[in-house]
Amino acid sequence: MWLTNSSVGRKVVMSVTGIALILFLTFHCAMNVVALISHEGYNWICEMLGSNWYAVAATIALAALFVIHIIYAFWLTWQNRKARGTERYAVTDKPKTVEWASQNMLVLGIIVVLGIVLHLINFWSKMMLPELMGVEDPQVVAHTTDGIYHIQQTFSNPIYVVLYLVWLCALWFHLTHGFWSALQTIGWNNRLWLDRWKCIGNWYTTIIVGLFALVVIVFFIQSLIK
Repeated sequence: MWLTNSSVGRKVVMSVTGIALILFLTFHCAMNVVALISHEGYNWICEMLGSNWYAVAATIALAALFVIHIIYAFWLTWQNRKARGTERYAVTDKPKTVEWASQNMLVLGIIVVLGIVLHLINFWSKMMLPELMGVEDPQVVAHTTDGIYHIQQTFSNPIYVVLYLVWLCALWFHLTHGFWSALQTIGWNNRLWLDRWKCIGNWYTTIIVGLFALVVIVFFIQSLIK
């Protein structure tokens, strides 16, 4: 199958899964912004999602996309290194047209993965997971749909604040390159539109990541005021 047997096919898989993950980030960002506007509204969304079948199905699909994206990322990186052989050890000047993010996508991706693991520990494992496991501890159950409680608990800790901001910074670099690169791979690669997609991608990524960071900072400041 060309999606696995050819480098072009593997890049297409990377691009499609990447675009799907960006769409999820957009939804997640919109959901987080609600937390800044209304605590009750945010908790209502958390309760609506909960462990309903559609939320569970979406979680499984998202996990599958994420795993496929990671596997193909390592696969392509390994094949590129193998193809270059000993040439990768040669001292050469880096082309000025090659973006820093492009040359460090694997490292940025690893930081993003570690940040997602941290995020799952701080939120998913304390909200959806207890419901799925049928935990009956009253204290745990009381907070499974109280997203605001977990946001406040997490972002009142300065260590988590720093870790999340570092994660978001890596995510920004990863997405600014990945956004236009994915569109280029699926065929929108003429010079005019490529420059446009780069501009759109930079603005789009900055807004999404900026809103995520705003939630972290606002709740941290609120914890200092209390």
